[in-house]
Amino acid sequence: MNRTLLLVGIALAFLAVALGAFGSHALAKHFAQFPNRKPTYETAVQYQMFHALGIILIATLAHRSMLLDVSGWVMLVGVVLFCGSLYLLATLQVSWLGAIAPLGGLSFLVSWGMFALSIIRHTE
Repeated sequence: MNRTLLLVGIALAFLAVALGAFGSHALAKHFAQFPNRKPTYETAVQYQMFHALGIILIATLAHRSMLLDVSGWVMLVGVVLFCGSLYLLATLQVSWLGAIAPLGGLSFLVSWGMFALSIIRHTE
């Protein structure tokens, strides 16, 4: 088990819940004024939670291979790039931030692929 990665996953899950509540309550007036931004924020919260749980799963299995360990850190990069850019896009409407999200999405795909490859290699 990778304790550091496990704590990162737990912290990301905690923050997803906190940011979801923040978006629902503290940003309610903002989203009432800009309703088209709320789905972007909600997507960021959902993807953060999904990938926080992914990181937690990876961390519990990380002792099996270095590739699996690296996949967890790449997933964290995806959370920062994808979710971070969506949070900022939804709250600040800085349009160029939308160009960062695909890099985070690519990081997610790479990390899940590394996860799968690691499992394939170590279960044969």
